[in-house]
Amino acid sequence: MKTMKLSAAAALFVFPAAASAQTAETAPPPVTVSGSVAIASDYRLRGISQSDEHMAIQGGLTVAHESGAYVGVWGSNLAGWGTFGGANMELDLIGGYKTRISPTGTLDVGLTWYMYPGGANKTDYAEPYAKLSGTTGPVSLTAGVAYAPRQQAIGKWYNNGTSAAAGVYDHPGAKSDNLYLWGDGAAAMAGTPFTAKAHIGHSWGMDGLGPNATAPTPTGDYWDWSLGADTSWHNLTLGVAWVDTSISDRKAAYLRPSFSKGQDSSGNIAGSTLLVSLTAGF
Repeated sequence: MKTMKLSAAAALFVFPAAASAQTAETAPPPVTVSGSVAIASDYRLRGISQSDEHMAIQGGLTVAHESGAYVGVWGSNLAGWGTFGGANMELDLIGGYKTRISPTGTLDVGLTWYMYPGGANKTDYAEPYAKLSGTTGPVSLTAGVAYAPRQQAIGKWYNNGTSAAAGVYDHPGAKSDNLYLWGDGAAAMAGTPFTAKAHIGHSWGMDGLGPNATAPTPTGDYWDWSLGADTSWHNLTLGVAWVDTSISDRKAAYLRPSFSKGQDSSGNIAGSTLLVSLTAGF
C-alpha cells in the first residue's frame, strides 16, 4: 500500500454518519459509493517510484455499508522498477471495517491484496492494516500499521542487482515478511484555502530483491517522509508535496540496475522529488 498510494486509498473511505436523531427523510442510505480519479507527476509507494519517475493515472472506488464494513478497488499504471515481471498496472483489492471509538476518533482495520495483472507469476501478496484517526480543532492525525506476513512475492530471491540482471536466483522460493509503521498529519491554514500535510513512515523487511527484482523494503529498513499542501475547489483537489527517503545512492548501489531510473542508469528512484497531483472525487 502507496506513501502516496496509502493516502489516496484512505481518501476513498467515506462512511455515512450514525445519527439516531435523524428523520427517515434525512438519514443517509445504508450503502454509499464513493471514488476518485487522479493524475500525478509520479507514483510513489512508501517513497519509492513505481512509475519510473513518470506520470501516473490512478483511480479507485469504494462501497461502504452503514455498519462500517467496506470493500474497494484502487489502480495505477506502472513502469520501470514497479513492473513486477512485465505488469504495467497495479490493482489493489481492499476490504475492511471502520468504526467510531470516540467522538472524534475512528479505528479502521482491513486487508489490501496487491495484484499485478499481466506480470510474471508469484507477484500478488496480501497485507493486513490498522489505522487510528482523530481530530482536535483544525488538526487531524492518523497512525497506522501494515504487516505483510511471510510470502514468496516479497521474499529475498536475489542478493543484489548483479544476480537480478543475470536472471540467477540466489534463494529461489524464499519467503519474507514486511512491517510498515506510519503517521499522517493535516492542519487547515487559517485564512487560506490550503491544508498543510505531513507524512512519515518506516519500513522493515528483507534486504535484497524479490522474485521480480522488486521489494517493499529494498534496503532492509528505511524511512520515508513528505511535506506538502492541498487546496480544493468543488470536487477537485490540487496537491503538492516534497517526497524523500533515507535510501542514499550509496545504500542503493548494490540493487542496481533494477533499482534505478530506466533500470539502465544510476538515477536513484528513491531520491527526493516534488510530487504534484490533481484529484477529482465523486
